[in-house]
Amino acid sequence: MQWILAGLLILGYITAGRLVARGIESYGQKRSVQPFRVRYLVRTLNILLSLALLLALFVVLGVEYEQLAVLASSIFAVVGVALFAQWSILSNITASFVIFFAFPYRVGDYVKVVDKDDDISGEIEEIALFHVIIRQGDRMITYPNSLILQKSVIKMPAPSKAD
Repeated sequence: MQWILAGLLILGYITAGRLVARGIESYGQKRSVQPFRVRYLVRTLNILLSLALLLALFVVLGVEYEQLAVLASSIFAVVGVALFAQWSILSNITASFVIFFAFPYRVGDYVKVVDKDDDISGEIEEIALFHVIIRQGDRMITYPNSLILQKSVIKMPAPSKAD
């Protein structure tokens, strides 16, 4: 009986993975998101689904909760220390998800990031997993995703070709 449940879980995992991937891909196409950004998001969500499958398989196959708790707390301790040491990386990845679903600007838009210290304005060249690249004339500005969500961003009119 356990193996049948395990098989059903794996079948559900495969189905859920495909549905999530198709949903994100269609959403990305509707919003004209670059394909590599969609792939990043699908991969990250597949990792999360895989972890959920692993946890469910442990439960179905009869791993005791105490053993599972020891394993999970050990993994969380190691991962927690690693992520705390690299907090900015985690916040940029999280911001990438928010930018994917809610950021009102797209590649090719001209924007100005309101920053009192620097002039950060230009055309959005690329929105990657960790940063946004803004072309300002001949310069390329790499701006972290977590910061672009914290600052005001103003959409500017595209410069005329005569400039």
